[in-house]
Amino acid sequence: MATQRMAHAYPETRSLAKWRRQFGEMRVTAQGKTTASARPRSGATARVCANCAARLQGRWCHGCGQDSHGHKRAIGHLAWEAIEGLFHLDGRLATTLPALFVRPGKLARDYMEGRIARHVPPFRLFLVSLLVFILAAEWAAHRNTVDNEQRAHARAVALATPQGRAAEAVRLRVAAAQARIESLQEAASDRADELQDADTRAGAEAHYARNLARADVRYGQALAKADRVAQGLPEPPPKPAAAEAAVGAKAWWKGAVKKAEQNPEYYWSILFAWGHRAAVLLLPIVGLTLALVYRGRRELFLYDHLLVAMDLMAFGFLANAPGFLLPMPWAGWWLGAVALWTPINLFQTLRGGYGSGVLGATVKTLVVWTVSVSAFGVLLLGLMVLALAQLA
Repeated sequence: MATQRMAHAYPETRSLAKWRRQFGEMRVTAQGKTTASARPRSGATARVCANCAARLQGRWCHGCGQDSHGHKRAIGHLAWEAIEGLFHLDGRLATTLPALFVRPGKLARDYMEGRIARHVPPFRLFLVSLLVFILAAEWAAHRNTVDNEQRAHARAVALATPQGRAAEAVRLRVAAAQARIESLQEAASDRADELQDADTRAGAEAHYARNLARADVRYGQALAKADRVAQGLPEPPPKPAAAEAAVGAKAWWKGAVKKAEQNPEYYWSILFAWGHRAAVLLLPIVGLTLALVYRGRRELFLYDHLLVAMDLMAFGFLANAPGFLLPMPWAGWWLGAVALWTPINLFQTLRGGYGSGVLGATVKTLVVWTVSVSAFGVLLLGLMVLALAQLA
């Protein structure tokens, strides 16, 4: 009886219940949007995930996370999914990159305090930045190879004419004279140093005479090459001269450098092949340096310092990559600006990430910057020697 009286008093109640059974209840989400409830409509088949067969309650499966949209899509969408799956590029990239360049201290603090979900994970950011840097460097090496091939082709075309051979012969003679002057100056400098040392004073004059003889031999060979070019004669196979047969570290170094000059493409390919491995070695060096300068912060672990080191190196990779893509002289200006910008970014990171004062952040910036640049120089020199050793 009470129900009947309520139905007569509120005639819309029955129709409302019927509408709810047919279309599902409506609810208001926290964002203010009205969505249907999880209860399926009367007579409708519940949608299930194609991957794990769980009942779907929205676009994304709550069981396995797969997208419920159709997987037969356009080629362009497929290509974007491949890039996104490889680099996990999503909306977080738009938050992480500006912070990396403009507010690096806030980004470092977010990482250290566990606010990672809003940003690209630090190790992924480091790897992607390293990949971008390697691709840019490879592009620069390829462009340099193409330029060398074009110059070699232009030289071959010029040498096909008498005027071109005469101009090349003049260039070779001028270069030979300049090289002889430099050799004589180096020999005189070595002679002066040896005369000041009591252990080498006795053989200084003999060593100076040998250096002069070698310089004259090289000068004569260069002039002979210029004469052959002027006459259009082919260059004979190289023969080691008696004056150049000396062995030792200096002779090995000069021979390796000469081979690198003769085959620069192969030398740069070896250098780049080992370059990314050396870049990875910089990561623990920077992390340990940060741990050293902040050794009094007991609440921080080596893990935290490595997160900051990944940020710093990601900035370095991404900031330097355009310098390999820009033409000269813009590339020089860009790399010079980055060289000035990098210590400022380091200061901002230490100031905001670790909460250091101005004076403390300045001192620590000088320490970390000096150690990082020194380590980079040692690694670069080691890579150059390693590449030369593979050429020798």
